[in-house]
Amino acid sequence: MLLIPAIDIKDGKCVRLRQGDMNQATVFADDPVSVAQRWVDAGARRLHIVDLDGAIKGEPVNADIVRRIAERHPALPIQIGGGIRDQATVDSYLQAGVRYVIMGTQAINQPRLISDLCTEYPDQVMVGLDAKDDKVATDGWSKLTKHDVIDLARRFDDADVAAIIYTDIARDGMMQGVNIEATAALAQAVNTPVIASGGIRNIDDIKKLAARAGIVGAIAGRALYEGALDFAQGQCAADEISGAGGFGG
Repeated sequence: MLLIPAIDIKDGKCVRLRQGDMNQATVFADDPVSVAQRWVDAGARRLHIVDLDGAIKGEPVNADIVRRIAERHPALPIQIGGGIRDQATVDSYLQAGVRYVIMGTQAINQPRLISDLCTEYPDQVMVGLDAKDDKVATDGWSKLTKHDVIDLARRFDDADVAAIIYTDIARDGMMQGVNIEATAALAQAVNTPVIASGGIRNIDDIKKLAARAGIVGAIAGRALYEGALDFAQGQCAADEISGAGGFGG
């Protein structure tokens, strides 16, 4: 299982939100490019980047920063989400050297687009399912749908997406512990690899996730930035439990 550092970008800076609230942003660094270098130096085998402004606006806002990170680390798999709503944006990011694009809102609104993108870009399209009380949220988490997480996730098994990123919005940025049971239930219900996100607080969460079948990655943000989780120790623990290499490693 991969431990994947998160770089959330708002107003050009590296921040972390609490429960997706744009008004509760903690700035951890002014330069996301330097932050990316920090995680690469620590041994990260992948980066998770979110254009928070793009997620709200519905189109990329911080794409130039993402491109700079991709250009500096051409061999590093980067997954990007936030404001990706059409094929032109997908084309632009992949041509810039990003390895994976994450479709959230459009995965719900235009599932056929996901299928078409997976056909054109095999193993490069992920689906982000962000949920509150087991219901999926869209548009930068501002709208709550009636879609059940597992029911919706099953629709993407046939589309052959690279992974499903599952985030429990209520836990995101709160460091109260990841929703292991819900994430594991999702991983058991679908054939698509699942990446956990939201609420990771320490190495114990990493160990518990790594022990569950089907969970191939864990995205960590605030715990890493505040020092509650040491990246190298976390990845080492994940490797010992789930095995090194494998998904993107």
